[in-house]
Amino acid sequence: MKKTVVVLFGGQSSEHEVSCMSACTVTEAMNREKYNVLLVGITKEGHWLYVSHLNHIADGSWIKSGRRAAISPDAGTRSLLVFPGREVEEGAVVSTIAVDVVFPVLHGLYGEDGTVQGLLELAKIPYVGCGVLSSAISMDKLYTKFVVDRLKIRQAPYVKVGRQELRDVSGVVARVEEALSYPVFIKPSNAGSSRGVSRANNREELVRGMKLAAEHDRRILVEKMIVGREVECAILGGEKPEASGVGEILAAAEFYDYDAKYNNAESKTVISPELPEGVTEKIRRTAEQIFSSVDGFGLARVDFFVEEGTNEIVFNEINTMPGFTSISMYPMLWEARGLKKSELIDRLIEMAFER
Repeated sequence: MKKTVVVLFGGQSSEHEVSCMSACTVTEAMNREKYNVLLVGITKEGHWLYVSHLNHIADGSWIKSGRRAAISPDAGTRSLLVFPGREVEEGAVVSTIAVDVVFPVLHGLYGEDGTVQGLLELAKIPYVGCGVLSSAISMDKLYTKFVVDRLKIRQAPYVKVGRQELRDVSGVVARVEEALSYPVFIKPSNAGSSRGVSRANNREELVRGMKLAAEHDRRILVEKMIVGREVECAILGGEKPEASGVGEILAAAEFYDYDAKYNNAESKTVISPELPEGVTEKIRRTAEQIFSSVDGFGLARVDFFVEEGTNEIVFNEINTMPGFTSISMYPMLWEARGLKKSELIDRLIEMAFER
C-alpha cells in the first residue's frame, strides 16, 4: 500500500528559499511506487497552499497558483484540508485527504523550532525528524549551549545579549569586551543559514553586528572567534543514533554566511577530508552524544571546528532539519556511506512510523 506523504516547505523564516530548494530535492528523490506525494507550501506571510506540481516550486509560481490548505489538528481525522481556491470562502466545499506521514522540510523559525512539530503531535500524524523538545532546544543557540556546557564538551566562549539591552549599547559593549577579545561573531539565538550573523573586529563592528542580529531575534549570542577548519557530521537514527563520516566546509568568504553557502560557486564541501589521527572518530562520537542529549530523533547535522594549532574539536551548532539542496552536506555525507537519497528518505519515513 502506498503511503500518502505531505511534503511541507517554504515557511515564514529567513530560510524560506532554502526550504523550497530542499523540498524539490526531497520530492524528486521519493519513490513514487511507495508514496503518494502531496506538496504544501507555506508563504512568508504564513498562508498554507496546496501545490499541484513540483515545477511550481522551482519557478515560484505556487505562491500565486496554490489553493488554500491546512493540516487539521483534529486527531480523529489525520488529514489535509484543501479549499477550492486561494481564498477561504464561506460555504466552500473542502476536500479532505487522509495523510499517513508529514515530511516537514522547513528550516528555521516556525518550522524547525518545534512549532509545526507541536501541530503534528496534536493531529497525531507521524512526521519526519526531531520532536517538539529537541527541535526547540536545538533551534535556540543559547539553550543548545546550556545543554552542551553540562556535557563538558568544548565550545566557543560566549556572552548573551538581549535586544532591549541595546538601549544602553555602551554598557553591553563593555560587558562583551570584558569577557571576550576580538574578533567575535554575533548571531541571533534563533536563526539559520547564517542569517543575521556577522563578524566584528572592533567596537564599531560589534555594535553594527548586534543591531543586525536584533532584527532576527530578541536574544543575541556574541561568541569568541575560533580559528580552525569547519567540519560537519550527519546523524541518523533514534535511540541508537548513527554518525556518518565527516565533511569539511571551504568557504569562499570570510565566513560561511548565507551568500557563501548558496550563491558563491567558489565555496566547496569536501567529503572525508584528511584530519589528524583520531579526530574524525572523536567528532562522530561527540556528534552522537550531543544528538542524544537534546533528545534528537530521526536526523540532524552537528557542526564543529577543528582548532588551528591544537587540533581540538570545538562544538559550533546542531541543525535538526539540515538542508537537502543539491549542495547540502547532510545527504552527501550519507551518499558517501552508500545510502542513496531515495534510501535515506525511506529510512527517515520509516523512523517517523516507529516513533
